[in-house]
This record gives sequence, structure tokens and C-alpha cells, in this order.
Amino acid sequence: MSDAWIVGGAVRDELLGRPVRDVDVAVPGDPAGPARALAERLGGPVFRLSEAFGAWRVIDRRAGRIYDLSPLQGETIEEDLRRRDFTVNAMARPVELADLTAPRRAGLLLDPLGGRSDLEAGILRVLGAEAYESDPLRPLRLARFTAELGFSPEPETERLTRAAAPRVAEAAGERVYAELRRLVIADGVLAGLAVADRLALLRSVLPELADLHEVEQSRYHHLDVYDHTVEVLARLIELEERLEEVFAESDARRLRSLLERPLADELTHAQALRFGAMLHDVGKPATREVRPDGRVTFIGHDALGERMVRAICRRLRTSERFSRFVEALTRHHLVLGFLVHERPLGRRGRYRYLTRTSPVEVEVTLLSCADRLATRGRKADEATAAHLALGAELMTAALEWREHGPPRLPIRGDELARELGIGSGPELGQLIAELREAAYAGEIQDREQAVEAARTLTS
Repeated sequence: MSDAWIVGGAVRDELLGRPVRDVDVAVPGDPAGPARALAERLGGPVFRLSEAFGAWRVIDRRAGRIYDLSPLQGETIEEDLRRRDFTVNAMARPVELADLTAPRRAGLLLDPLGGRSDLEAGILRVLGAEAYESDPLRPLRLARFTAELGFSPEPETERLTRAAAPRVAEAAGERVYAELRRLVIADGVLAGLAVADRLALLRSVLPELADLHEVEQSRYHHLDVYDHTVEVLARLIELEERLEEVFAESDARRLRSLLERPLADELTHAQALRFGAMLHDVGKPATREVRPDGRVTFIGHDALGERMVRAICRRLRTSERFSRFVEALTRHHLVLGFLVHERPLGRRGRYRYLTRTSPVEVEVTLLSCADRLATRGRKADEATAAHLALGAELMTAALEWREHGPPRLPIRGDELARELGIGSGPELGQLIAELREAAYAGEIQDREQAVEAARTLTS
């Protein structure tokens, strides 16, 4: 007789032919002993996950796999499965704990609730209202599974999810954020967002985003703010696949490499940038005004949006690094667009753009291009062509800036102060900033030129 069962997502993903990285194991009794024995065999760390539920985690670093061992929820495995969330996650396979890590052939499948037939039909079916009552986060998982699996909820599940949606906000912020991360980075993020929006889940966890519905924009836009935001995300995802069509080939290679680097919260730069696309216009509803001539404006929505993003990240308990990243994207997403009418942009103009948008000068340039591609109102073709041309030009500069940093002056600040007979303070700081701009523009090459330029600036 089996002494454990592989349950939930591991069984589902195995049947779908998806990679299995996280293995949930249900065991009768206390899983502490089996978890420690498994960790000893694997030579990996083991630790308690939850005091409340008695779960333990074992990490197999060599195989890149995580094992979560939990006590059975109920007297039998069948009772345990009935307490899970969706039918596709309520299947199990028996396993001997001693053989848990050994290569397995598909054996007996326990499927008392019809999970396999729903899996084959691509249907998400909740295990009754009580499944949502036991954990307020579960309705949000429906949207996440839509995004990850490409499945659709059946009508009764939609009804139950909509009814349970308000309670999702009761879940701990970090748990909500964990679900949102997986939803946003999934290939089917647009479908997942659509379900989250339609079933009032978005209103519960990101009301700032839901508030963008029916906020009409100027004649230069063809969509309201919410639909425009979704379009920006869609265009950003498209751009990730065709960077060479917008940027120089060498820049596209460097950009793709940069976007694949880890940023924070288990997200790459590209994945975190998707959050920037979702949140960059959250300040628009509160700043919308209609001028006497009928023109719609959102003056200050970038600055307000920055503050709103900070509040959202605090609520979700994100890392400070992630928060600062998305705040900066929101604050600076308009900068490139304002420079389009100043083309051709000289080296001083590029320098001001880079210093203003740093440290997200690369990512915000890409976001601005996606934002422009999603804006198809009056004179859209002409405006988009000019915007993308400037975006390509600034991307070259931004990638160089990211790699090498701002220019270094050929003289230290204290030495410059002595040469000029001035003390340290705001005046010296402003002078150094102006000299750095001149150095970036190629107007200063050595110490003597720096001192001469400084004397001219202070005369």
C-alpha cells in the first residue's frame, strides 16, 4: 500500500506534458520525518513552510525541483482531494516515499471528481462554494490558471468566482502579489487579465487598474484608459519578440540580454516591465480635465501615478527594488514623447534624457515605444513613425549609458573647487552637473578644458 500521494499541480502538469518543477506530496500524519529523510537523500535544505498546515519544503538543487510535503487534509486521500480548489488540481497518484525522486512511469490515477475530463476539455471547474470559503485567495488563482494553462472557467465557476471576488482582498498582500506575478508573466496574461476583470477579481486586488474603465481620452487616442493599458501590455509583449524591427540589430541583441536579467522578486527586467505597462497610467482618472475647447488632459498623471504605484507596492508587500523600478517607469513614461518635437536631438538633449530617466533609461524607452504603438488616434501613423525613430536613437544611447554609466570628469570635485576658489555645496554640485553634460557632448576632453569651462560658467 502507498504511504504518500503526489497531488495537485504536479499530476495536472504531468498529464499535460508540462515540466514538473514543484511536487506537492500528501502524507498521512506528520510530514516532518519524511521531509528530513528526503532532504538527507537529496543533500538539499529542508524547512517548515507553515505552522498552521504543517507543511515542509525540500529543495533538490541538482534537479531544480521543489518538494512540498503536507499532511492529508482529512482521513483519506479522497477526502483530501475534495478539499482542493479546482477539479484539474484534485487528482493524485500513489507513491512510496522511498521512491519519490526515482523516475516514474504513470501509475494509478485517483480522479474522484472528474479532473482528467476537465483537463482534456480545457475547463476550470471549482469544487463548490466551500472551496473559495476555505481560502479567500483561490478565486484569483482561477485567473492565473487561465493565463498559465489557457483554460476557460465554466459558467457556474464564473458565478461562484464573481460572488467570492470581494474576499480576495482579505488575503495577505504577499500572497496576492505571488499570484499576480505568475499571472502577469504567463504567456496568456491578456486572457488571464480579461477573466480577472470580467469576474471582479481585478477590482478586488488592483482597484486602481479597474478604475481606468470608461475614462475617455483625447482625440489622439482610440481607446479609453483601461483598454489602452491592455493594448500597451499587448504591444510590449509583441515588441519583445520583434526588437530587431524597431531597434538596430546590435541594440536588439543587447536589449534582449538585459531584459532577461533578474531584477527582483523572482522577476526578470522584462517581466517586471509588464507591471510597468499595466500601471503606468493609473494616475489618469484623478487628473482628467476637459478644457473649454473640449480637449481632454491628464496633467500630472505621471507624478500622481508614481505615488499610487508606491502605495500599491506597499499593499502587495513587494520588494523595495521592484517598487522603485515600477515607480520610475510610471514617473518617466512621458519623457520620450515630449522630445519628439525637438528632433534632431543633439548629444546634450540625449544626456538630459538619460539623466532624467535613469536608472530605468533602457526599460522606459521600450515602454514608451509600446505606449506609442497602442495609441492610434488622430495622425497616428506620422506620430508613431517619429516616436519610434527617436526611440531607436535613444535606445542606443541608453544601452551605452547602462553599460558604461555617466561620463567621468577629468578632474575631481575637490580639485575643481580649489582651482575656482569656491567651497563645496549646491553651487559646486550644479557646476559639476553642467560639466558632465558638456563632457558627454564631447566638449571637454581633459583637465584644462574642464577648468576653463568651469570658469566660463561661473564668470
